Amino acid sequence: MSTPRFLKLEDVAEILNVSVSQVKALVRRHDLRAVRIPDKGIYRVEVTELEAFIARLYAEEARQADQANADSPNHVT
Repeated sequence: MSTPRFLKLEDVAEILNVSVSQVKALVRRHDLRAVRIPDKGIYRVEVTELEAFIARLYAEEARQADQANADSPNHVT
């Protein structure tokens, strides 16, 4: 069986190890892009969008770590 292009919010929650309500909040805030299936009121997240979201989280974490290191009193420039 091939990898699906779109994931249910429940699947995204399982992958991220968070609750479905947390995933819904990410979608509502537009932090995680999703498509709404017309007339069904359900959302699906494209696998590539989930991967891009995770990459943004890593990039933000690295940026914050760099900033924390730069703000450290032991940082030498």
